[in-house]
Amino acid sequence: MTSAKRWLLPDGVEEILPVEAYKLETLRRELLDLYESWGYQLVITPMIEFLDSLLVGSSHDQDLNTFKITDQLSGRMMGIRADITPQVARIDAHCMNLNGPVRLCYADTVLHTKPRGIMTSRVPFRVGAELFGHAGVECDIELICLMNETLAKVGIDEIYIVLGHVGIFRTLVQEAGLGFKAERDLFLAVQRKAFDEIDQIVYANVKDKKYCEMLRRLTWLNGDESTLGDATELFADAPESVKAELQELITIAESVKQRNPNINLHFDLCELRGYEYHTGIVFAAYAPGYGRAVAKGGRYDDIGEAFGRARPASGFDSDLKVLAKLSGKVISRKLGVLAPNGTSPDLLSKITELRAGGETVIVNLEESLDGNDLEELSCDRQLVQVDDLWTVKPL
Repeated sequence: MTSAKRWLLPDGVEEILPVEAYKLETLRRELLDLYESWGYQLVITPMIEFLDSLLVGSSHDQDLNTFKITDQLSGRMMGIRADITPQVARIDAHCMNLNGPVRLCYADTVLHTKPRGIMTSRVPFRVGAELFGHAGVECDIELICLMNETLAKVGIDEIYIVLGHVGIFRTLVQEAGLGFKAERDLFLAVQRKAFDEIDQIVYANVKDKKYCEMLRRLTWLNGDESTLGDATELFADAPESVKAELQELITIAESVKQRNPNINLHFDLCELRGYEYHTGIVFAAYAPGYGRAVAKGGRYDDIGEAFGRARPASGFDSDLKVLAKLSGKVISRKLGVLAPNGTSPDLLSKITELRAGGETVIVNLEESLDGNDLEELSCDRQLVQVDDLWTVKPL
């Protein structure tokens, strides 16, 4: 590669320059402070670890999305994390070993083998929260409310939250007696909302007309709160487990609405994102002008079983880089104070005092500065000596 090309980065890998980095770091601190105020403790997980623990509870897509290398010390396969949730689950199950609810949060980068969508980063900055050890709907209610507050905190004004429940689809498939291939084909068709294809698969593989109709109409159950009424009517003769899962979804929606009366709730009962590892409620947040979910989460009970301790769990995460781009907040660095380059004890003491008080003090290393130099230094004041005292004056 010629020297002229050495600045090139791989596709989907980007540098973060000072202005954007300052905004990103400011939002990160604000979100961690928010999670702290809700009782979520920060954990920092390793960037790389053995593959067999890194992919626990993950989907096949996550396996394909993970960079793999050989550990030169042990000869075992290692992976660079593409998701932080399994790592946090291990911390809860193996390291903390507490009996009651445990609230953990994180904010760090992950690495993907390929972008998840057009114009998305292969090095997203994941920020999220996980709650372990509580099987009740109160856990999911808290996390949906916290996800909503996360987006409001970063300055995304118009938020739409979509709720679903993977258990309904899973139970109907089991009761209808679909085989593995038919279930997989139906799952893919439902994800695409390919209605004609769904009808063909159901008619060809489901003999019971009741379950045939439920699976067909399930795909159409999406929209506003009236969706829950339509679902209640459709599942009037469904197994009790389906009714219980639907009631769980209704209870969560009502409780979230009570806590946030102005929240925009929508429903999609055929939302099967994370079907391989989610075990119940799933939720995602959307914002106008962005074609993918800006945050997503759900229940994934017993993920810690692989680490020797199964625990109920639920959580959500988001890409802080995406949130920063969508944020309506104006976050700008405060202009600094320009100080002369000197060794006077009084001058050095004043510089230390200003920095300790939260000011940015930049020492002028040049003999003279023009207007462009001052603009590059981002200073609007200067430190000058007046009557033997160092004083801050406007530039």
